[in-house]
Amino acid sequence: MLHPHKPTRETSIDHVGPQAVLAHPGDTAVAVRSRIRDLRRTTWDLVCVIDRDGRLLGTLTAAELLALPDEAEISAAATRRNGPRVMPGTDQEMMASMALHHGVAAVPVVDSTDRLVGVVGPAKLMAILRREHVEDLHRLAGITRESNHAREAIEEPPMRRARHRLPWLVVGLGGSMVATFVVARFEAELAAKPALAFFVPGLVYLADAIGTQSEAVAVRGLSLSHLGLARLIGGELRTGLLVGLVLALLAFPMVWLVFGELRLAVAVTLALAGASALASVLGLLLPWLLARVGSDPAYGSGPLATIVQDVLSLLIYFACVSAIVL
Repeated sequence: MLHPHKPTRETSIDHVGPQAVLAHPGDTAVAVRSRIRDLRRTTWDLVCVIDRDGRLLGTLTAAELLALPDEAEISAAATRRNGPRVMPGTDQEMMASMALHHGVAAVPVVDSTDRLVGVVGPAKLMAILRREHVEDLHRLAGITRESNHAREAIEEPPMRRARHRLPWLVVGLGGSMVATFVVARFEAELAAKPALAFFVPGLVYLADAIGTQSEAVAVRGLSLSHLGLARLIGGELRTGLLVGLVLALLAFPMVWLVFGELRLAVAVTLALAGASALASVLGLLLPWLLARVGSDPAYGSGPLATIVQDVLSLLIYFACVSAIVL
């Protein structure tokens, strides 16, 4: 499993609330329902059955409690229900993902001995999912999170917005200089055959688009996936090759018919297939590498991944052109 280290991330214990009704073995459904009415409890999401030591034996939702016969022992129904439970240090996004996977609206939090700590209710889970979604969108755009207010980036003063956005864009500026240097190295070839320059924008755009698709999947998938890195990279490589081959087959006849040069068409299509496969792998690998060094994998996207893909796509294109056309 790939779980990036996130020292500043909130965990399940930060969202525990009073959303539990406590019950004990031997309690009947009618007794629990009566106790809820007597206490006028309106803000609860789970019935948690615990033993004398406070260890969680099982849970029931409100609908399940109402469906039980009056004299049914609640512990028997609760232990048959195999719902998820999390530890106090479980990452908040992992917890919300588990709730979605199991189709539950509330998640109990237990310690290492299974003692009940509390329950995270649906309002908290929805807030977590929304916050993570907004943060991911910011990071995909290369916007850093300086504080909890970064998610309101659209409403912040211009100076703060610039401060959030600039760091990775400065990296992108350096990368763009490298890309310029790569193109400049082929100045003579471009001057002798201007048609070579026509395909650079399209090739770079398609590689970026394919890489962005991979990044969007990898940004959160890396922290939740149970597959090893080798299998993930293999899958992305095959996907990129398949996408690249389809695009190359579509581009080949058009380049050949318009420019009337078979070698140029072959060079362009080979470069397109290679850049597509590489972009898919980079879209997964860059977030993983950043996760390994302790950074959020979402920072592997946006300007950083884009400029790396651009430079490598240019190198692949000019290598193909040099080998086949020139």
